[in-house]
Amino acid sequence: MVWALLAMSVYALASAGIAALIQPILDSVLPHRDNLALVAWGIVGLNLLKGIGSYTSAYLMTDVGQRVVMDLRNALFYHTLGQSAGFFAQRTTGQLMSRITNDVSQVQQVVSETAGDLARETLALVGFAGLLFYYDAWLAVFCLISAPLIVYPLVRLGQRVRRTTRRSQEALEQLSHISTEALAGHRIVKAFGNEQKEADRFARAASHLFRTNMKVTAALSSLPPLMELLGGFGMAGALWYGSREISSGLLTVGQLTSFIATLFLMYGPAKKLSRVNANIQQAIAASERIFEMLDTHTEVTERPDAPALAPFRQRIDFENITFGYDERQRILRGVTFSVEAGQMLAIVGRSGAGKTTLVNLLPRFYDVTGGRILVDGMDLRDVTLTSLRSQIGMVTQETVLFDDTVANNIAYGAPRASRADIEEAAQAAHAHGFITRLSEGYDTFVGERGQRLSGGQRQRLAIARALLKNAPILVLDEATSALDTESELLVQEALSTLMRNRTSIVIAHRLSTIRRADAIIVVERGRIVEFGKHDELLTRPSGIYAALHQKQLIEETKTRAETH
Repeated sequence: MVWALLAMSVYALASAGIAALIQPILDSVLPHRDNLALVAWGIVGLNLLKGIGSYTSAYLMTDVGQRVVMDLRNALFYHTLGQSAGFFAQRTTGQLMSRITNDVSQVQQVVSETAGDLARETLALVGFAGLLFYYDAWLAVFCLISAPLIVYPLVRLGQRVRRTTRRSQEALEQLSHISTEALAGHRIVKAFGNEQKEADRFARAASHLFRTNMKVTAALSSLPPLMELLGGFGMAGALWYGSREISSGLLTVGQLTSFIATLFLMYGPAKKLSRVNANIQQAIAASERIFEMLDTHTEVTERPDAPALAPFRQRIDFENITFGYDERQRILRGVTFSVEAGQMLAIVGRSGAGKTTLVNLLPRFYDVTGGRILVDGMDLRDVTLTSLRSQIGMVTQETVLFDDTVANNIAYGAPRASRADIEEAAQAAHAHGFITRLSEGYDTFVGERGQRLSGGQRQRLAIARALLKNAPILVLDEATSALDTESELLVQEALSTLMRNRTSIVIAHRLSTIRRADAIIVVERGRIVEFGKHDELLTRPSGIYAALHQKQLIEETKTRAETH
């Protein structure tokens, strides 16, 4: 920044120097050829200095701007990623992406381009103004007296630009949301024949963005004509006053010509500065949206002096847990249970009972509203998030894979793992066979969200990932509910390997998969209504577990009959 300011000073001095040469050219060089070579080389040298100053300042200011943007974008992405699950539930991916890309780009333009223009052109204006006062102070005052009149319309236009720019950014955010949603769900869009519907939706958002942008353009385009009008008044005044001074012998033709030429040269920087304010207002609108995000702090906080959680050894206790996304809607009410180290605890219940919410409290995706969760007697809120989550492995119904190689997806939780370790985990998860049949084996890219693989293959990679992480606590959230029978058998075998010698909390869709659980809790409307082992719960004919088991038996019998 300092070097850029020095380069701008060189640019400003060279610009004023070129204007200052006009008088000797007209008064000495052209009539008498005095100092012709000196003035000629002076013109070349000053233009060279001006060019060097312009290039250097523009390059260095862009460097500053790009670094600011890089740091801001990194900070915004990291801050957003650190928010709780509740934060993401209230915002769309398109909205968040718009803040990280579009809003930050608006700030980059101001820091790298507009700030440079502001400093460079201001210095140039100061140099030109000094030259005007040197030639004739009263004439300079007379010509520049109209300059303050431009301030009020500039301020009003700037306010309008800021308001309209904010609406433009919101429209762009909506456009980003619609496109992200439609492209991510392209299969459903095609299956229901709604390509035209989504295209129309996008077109409406694009049209709204166009209209909003044109309002910004209308405000910005009114500035140059306004500046030129005021410049015309100044120039006319200079001619009227200057002609009188020449008649009185107080000014030479060369001095007046040089004065008017300098006045002309001032309008270029002045017009640029009139747009600078508008650009700054656009950046302020964008930065307000950015800092709204940066000032949104996750409710899942970590104490500054929080210790690391010691390796898990004994038990996990859920003590009188209550939870709700807001005060009016309680999802969990007074849930209490314990899981001993090495045990398998199953959680069952109807859809919407609060099962997934319950297990999401363990890695602190959300914080409990009331009660506490203890791991070996330590409250989860009193330990570091990294040490807590490093001891928990998760396999969910919705398998999330990244657009990377098979090997890197398996090693996602253990980046230092060797290829031998990755293959060993894949073999234990019954994934090695299909991986070796892929075009590039473990180096095959799986596509966004693993779209190039089947559901069963994706699930086995997720199990291999959990195996390689080797966490002592395992959370399985309906890991087999979306699979066909053949895939389910393979995944069940892989899960059996995964759960061996681990403490497992399993949400099960199919009750047949949890018969060997050490304990089963039945959740209904956010409360534990039944607790026991499989055989014990079946002996309660009026119990919810027995009713769910009976219903599944009937469904499985019908399915087998239809198959035969």
